[in-house]
Amino acid sequence: MKRDFLALSQFSKDELDNLFALTAELKLRQKQGVEHSLLKGKSIALIFEKSSTRTRISFEVGVYQLGGQPLFISSGTSQMGRGEPIKDTARVMARYCDGVMIRTYGQEIVDEFAAYCDKPVINGLTDKFHPCQIMADLFTVMEHKGGYEGLTYAWIGDGNNMANTWIEAAAILGFELRLACPKGYEPDPGVMEWAKGKGAKLLLTTNPKEAVAGADVLNTDVWASMGQEAEQKVREQAFAGYCLDDSLLALAKPDCLVLHCLPAHRGEEISDSVIEGKNSVVWDEAENRLHVQKAIMASLIT
Repeated sequence: MKRDFLALSQFSKDELDNLFALTAELKLRQKQGVEHSLLKGKSIALIFEKSSTRTRISFEVGVYQLGGQPLFISSGTSQMGRGEPIKDTARVMARYCDGVMIRTYGQEIVDEFAAYCDKPVINGLTDKFHPCQIMADLFTVMEHKGGYEGLTYAWIGDGNNMANTWIEAAAILGFELRLACPKGYEPDPGVMEWAKGKGAKLLLTTNPKEAVAGADVLNTDVWASMGQEAEQKVREQAFAGYCLDDSLLALAKPDCLVLHCLPAHRGEEISDSVIEGKNSVVWDEAENRLHVQKAIMASLIT
């Protein structure tokens, strides 16, 4: 029976831990130059309805390093961009490819695609969830802290796809998560309700200082994501005081880690001094997208 990777809520703690273990193994093999062609002879379709740097490069390179063939598909140059039903594209892709990654807008798009595609489907990003990124974030924390458990995590900014996925991770893996979001920019209420039902240790506040006080891991993202550019000026006003700068960093633990999924708008959601500072592990985090996604593909696509 095929498995998809559409949201972290589909997986148990043990399953996510197994993915982290495989990530560590594949990263070590890569660093040692050991061949790990787990997708030899496989073709993976990479569908992009949103522009991308890290997602495209990490998935293309990852498929190649695993011995497979990546197929980059832009919706603007495919029949999807001309209105072909998602279910039609999905069923055809399943006849050609061994797996599909989609980076798109609505979560309902990847959900419908997966429902009609009998090959594994991976969510490369939607407006609601960003599971590959949070897996990379957590793996980075594990590398630097020896594990993800027993730590306090702080999210500062928009209650977007990143925040929603952090909430799912907190519910599954059992760590404490504090979210500081302006009024009107809170995470998805359905996700919050689901997580609380799982016993998640969550704090939702409008005060960034309350969220970061004594925290081990700080994370933020742009104030206006793709598709929200018209809201930029309004959001700049709403998010005043939510910049992860040196004064906010000073309230966290001295050895805290700073994460950002990139691209960063320096001077808005994060200061240049913080993203370039000693607490930043942003570049390790970006690299780990490659290794985590290789583990996800290798575990799903056989």
